Amino acid sequence: GIISLISLAVLSYERYCTMTRVAEPDTTNYRKTWTGIVLSWTYSLLWTVPPLFGWSSYGPEGPGITCSVNWHSKDANNASYIICLFIFCLVIPFAIIVYSYGKLLCAVRQVSSIQRGPGRSREQRILVMVVVMVVCFLLCWLPYAAVALIATFGQPGLITPAASIIPAILAKSSTVYNPIIYVFLNKQVSEMP
Repeated sequence: GIISLISLAVLSYERYCTMTRVAEPDTTNYRKTWTGIVLSWTYSLLWTVPPLFGWSSYGPEGPGITCSVNWHSKDANNASYIICLFIFCLVIPFAIIVYSYGKLLCAVRQVSSIQRGPGRSREQRILVMVVVMVVCFLLCWLPYAAVALIATFGQPGLITPAASIIPAILAKSSTVYNPIIYVFLNKQVSEMP
């Protein structure tokens, strides 16, 4: 789950940098791509390893068919990890996504204000794609984050195993949605023979 969130943030930032670059991108140089992949996995690993060494713990999630962070423990050790996980693995990636797509949209608007006609429809397509991606991100991860925070800080038993199934499935299936959105809303891809 964390690698999914971090990858979405890295991809949004990379898309912003690629779209706003003046020079033609060098498609034979994969250094930035590999750097993004390595940084995504390293950052994710840094946030998934601490429970193995005593900062919180892993355990069965929901009805016991998947494993996740122990959301139900009420001790300070667990609560501090949950808060850090929420901030560094949800809030910050989401802020990067909003920043990157927002800046990309501003850049496209500047270009389309200079060039009328096709620029306007491109701006609208990018706006729709950005809005759909951000909404899907929120629909996938906010229910899971809310259930996790309620389970951690709310009354014991407030979140039943059955109630946690749908948010967990949504969050874990989030990696499927962005490629689909990008393919259907990107005119270059959808018009290929």
